[in-house]
Amino acid sequence: MAITLAQAKTTMTDKVDQLVIDEFRRESMLLDKLTFDDAVAPGTGGSTMTYGYVRLLTPSTASTRKINSEYTANEAVRKKCTADIKIFGGAFTVDRVIQEASGSLNEIEFQLREKIKAARNYFHYMVINGDSVKNDGEFDGLDAILTGSSTEYKDAVGLDLSNSAMIDNNYKKFLDTLDEFLSGLDGKPDALLGGSKIISRIQAVARRAGYLTQSEDSFGRKASGYNGIDFIDLGKYFDGAATADVVKPYSAEVSGSETTGLCDLYAVKFGLDGFHAISPAGGKIIKTYLPKMDLPGAVKTGEVEMKAAVVLKNTLKAGVMRGIKIQ
Repeated sequence: MAITLAQAKTTMTDKVDQLVIDEFRRESMLLDKLTFDDAVAPGTGGSTMTYGYVRLLTPSTASTRKINSEYTANEAVRKKCTADIKIFGGAFTVDRVIQEASGSLNEIEFQLREKIKAARNYFHYMVINGDSVKNDGEFDGLDAILTGSSTEYKDAVGLDLSNSAMIDNNYKKFLDTLDEFLSGLDGKPDALLGGSKIISRIQAVARRAGYLTQSEDSFGRKASGYNGIDFIDLGKYFDGAATADVVKPYSAEVSGSETTGLCDLYAVKFGLDGFHAISPAGGKIIKTYLPKMDLPGAVKTGEVEMKAAVVLKNTLKAGVMRGIKIQ
């Protein structure tokens, strides 16, 4: 069954879980817009939570035929795929004395908000960079899914939007390239996903061309887009050592020389026939465990946990524009 986080919230009786769901939605336009197929039940012994589906790789075609002749046969190409739901989040500890002395700066509330932020940013990271082959603790993200697909668009490699002057020089060429990329998808996408820097560059391009659109969601957030396609800034991810954009700039060879500051832009169409999330049956997507302050023990533990993954059922419902120079 298709469900959004907003709908999952209505099935919860725990007020804290409801507030936590709102925190995930409020700070993530992606999580707010994603549809979850909550159809996954644990396998034998509860050891796996695998979602099986068919991914359309190449659609079928139609043509005319002459009298007394046959159609040239061709078939849609599909592939059986699976995705495993991953369990992620984190725990925090609070000494009961610290909590008692925290006053209006509630220590548990602070640690809870920070853990929600960490889980949300980790989900964003895996949506783009997850690779189950390299790390079996991750689900496959868009980078891995789209590599080698027909919607992996490389004609933008080296196109320079690295500063205001280069945007002035190249914004028309970039929009032509962007429109060509988008035309290769099945229908108009719902969103363009990227890190903070590339989204700011695309906003500047759209503003110069007069195609920057504005909207407001149920949380009062101002959202901008290109010609009605929402920009979703996936923000930054802290890996325990450093903070960086979820969609990281990289270096590659362009016209025979090494070029730095390249970045990718992703386009997605949300829906159960395109790009969507998966979760355990019953809307059990996010769960919070608050410290039990009335029980014995000096140090109390709290946890925030999310169970999810993403899948792409039609490779024409998402694409990646590779190698835009942003710095």
